[in-house]
Amino acid sequence: MFSRCLQLNKFHAVYLAALILLACVFPASAEADENRALQAGDVLYIAFPGEDLFNKNFVIDVDGKIDVPEIGLFAIAGQDIESAQNRLRDLLSLMFVDVSSVVLNQREANVMVNVMGYVREPGLVTIPSRGNVQTAIEAAGGLIPGAQLDRFQLRSEAETLHFSYKAYLDSGDPAFLPELSSMDTLFIPASPLTGNVQIDFDAATLSAGGDAGDKESSFRIFGEVKSAGRYALKPDMNIIDAIMRAGGVTRYAGVDQIKVIAGNEPITFNLMQYLETGSRDQLPPLSPNITIFVPIQEEEIKTGANVVYIMGEVFKPGAFESKPGAGFLDILANAGGPTRFADSRQIRILHSSGEVSAFDLVAFTENGVSEAVPQVVPGDAIFVPEKTDLNEPSWLKTPPDRAIHIIGQVYNPGRYEWSGEMSMMDLLSHAEGPTAKADIANLRILSPQPDGTVKSIDFNLDKFIRQGGLTSDLPQLKAGDTIVVPELPQDPSDNKGNWVRQAKEDSIYIFGQVGSPGRYMFNRDMSFLDILSAADGPNETADIHNIRIVHRYENHTEYRELNLSDYFQTGDELMLPDVRPGDAIYVPAMESNWLDKPRDSVVKVMGAVQKPGRYDFNDSMTLLDLLAEAGGPTDGAFLKKIVVVNSSRLETRSVSFNLIKFLKNPDPTELPVLRAGDTLFIPDRTQSAWSKTMEGVRDSLSVLSVLAIVGAL
Repeated sequence: MFSRCLQLNKFHAVYLAALILLACVFPASAEADENRALQAGDVLYIAFPGEDLFNKNFVIDVDGKIDVPEIGLFAIAGQDIESAQNRLRDLLSLMFVDVSSVVLNQREANVMVNVMGYVREPGLVTIPSRGNVQTAIEAAGGLIPGAQLDRFQLRSEAETLHFSYKAYLDSGDPAFLPELSSMDTLFIPASPLTGNVQIDFDAATLSAGGDAGDKESSFRIFGEVKSAGRYALKPDMNIIDAIMRAGGVTRYAGVDQIKVIAGNEPITFNLMQYLETGSRDQLPPLSPNITIFVPIQEEEIKTGANVVYIMGEVFKPGAFESKPGAGFLDILANAGGPTRFADSRQIRILHSSGEVSAFDLVAFTENGVSEAVPQVVPGDAIFVPEKTDLNEPSWLKTPPDRAIHIIGQVYNPGRYEWSGEMSMMDLLSHAEGPTAKADIANLRILSPQPDGTVKSIDFNLDKFIRQGGLTSDLPQLKAGDTIVVPELPQDPSDNKGNWVRQAKEDSIYIFGQVGSPGRYMFNRDMSFLDILSAADGPNETADIHNIRIVHRYENHTEYRELNLSDYFQTGDELMLPDVRPGDAIYVPAMESNWLDKPRDSVVKVMGAVQKPGRYDFNDSMTLLDLLAEAGGPTDGAFLKKIVVVNSSRLETRSVSFNLIKFLKNPDPTELPVLRAGDTLFIPDRTQSAWSKTMEGVRDSLSVLSVLAIVGAL
């Protein structure tokens, strides 16, 4: 019996020596706090020499228990390490004779938190005891776009706590985050802006519709602003800040009639007057849940108690302020007087009382005071009608020095009498206007010159009608000129039969992978997307990342490339080229020969990746995008020593990058800069000097362990 005990004691001594050696080589990952109560998620180590079922790690489960050999489930949560060890020895003493060598150590102090809601991987996560809410969110895969950052909930058995994760992100102050305990539930709600239907959206789209999630701390703005929506109302914000938060007003906004509705009391705010005076007393106060409406600018109609109206065949028809003592002739003179087409014998005065009186201006000029001048008071209207000519004059009655011609797509082409006070709009009206087939964006005026030549002038009447302008912008016509109104192509997407009549300076060319390549009618008011749509858009084999545009000027050409995919991702209109008539657009096919791509437009990816090769690259991409494009690193990739070779015309240099370190502490500024033409190399793990060194270290540790055990024997 004594011999057996001696052998057992020797075995225990050898085992303890091995444990001491292992503890020196592989120390515990976390030091136990003797006063800290154990909780779910903690990792414990039970040392029991001579028992194979022990001497390993045990994790406290969600019920606060560990599964101990020979005992079963053992409730341990809530106890300190010393009390738990004593309790464990008491239970093991029922099964074993000597339990004095049983030691309970805490290897890891963790917290188990149930993360639910708008995260990528909801569920139970285990984080270090020193972790916080951000650590738990990252363990759950991070937030999903659309999470409401200022309404997080932390639920425990005692209470539910609401807190703002946004305040923590804005300040970096951990005091905004509550302390986590095991078995707490962290719930991340969805923003009300996501609506009741699950959809995919980007942050820019969400932000464009407003950033507020609470009616009690937000304001609404709509109407003629660039980004209508509901926005957060911040302290000291005024109405100017609110309008700027919505992207500012549009060009059509009626800035003098902005409505501010707080409760049931609408207030009118004149932004124009404020900008002229700068008086802050004019700014209406803002309060939570306020509504701001920016109306569209209406055409001003002049009215009032002292206004007289004059219309018809006068040079300046309109509404005029009447002053005391002003009579009929004063008002008529203020309107520029009758035109040459006015029937001055049939002038009518429409009185505000409803009566209508006639006045013969010709008779008055001939007879003087014998013809009574009508009395005109504010509110009356003067109408000067147009002369009616029952007999259509013959061409022979109008000499060439008083005639002008209009041909083409008008309802009544012909030769018309011309006067210097007329304009091109008068002539088009006299010809009953353009037809539905008229190409009014390309009117042409043929003007004979004194030297016998004919000068050709182009005019875009469509643009003038849509955008307006000065009367001086209209072509100055004279007797003898000819106006040609051309015809539009019968079918904008199939106009090959009209090429002979269609001038090349009014055409644009589109080739390659589109639905209907060809030559298309084009003007300066159309855009790149208009011509691409007219060609039925890119087909399924089109490479929209490498569209080529050739601008053809008179003396030279310019070449440009367009990544249409970037435009659809960002919506940035500045990315689209400014095409013009005469340009050529080419849409290449996907998977073209890589030799067609110049080396300064691609990045070469080599080494331990799934799909090494040459890849298209632009300035919006990073090293991580390239690795993903190449299928990611292989299992044997040595990610601590990724090499980037930067090539330029002046020099070539290489930098190394530790991807493992970056993944532990992501910082986008630490990513190496990549440009088209560079090379990315991912080495294999067998090429690592550290791998070779660790093989030697492992061999040395094995020898030391054996020597220590033999020495103990």
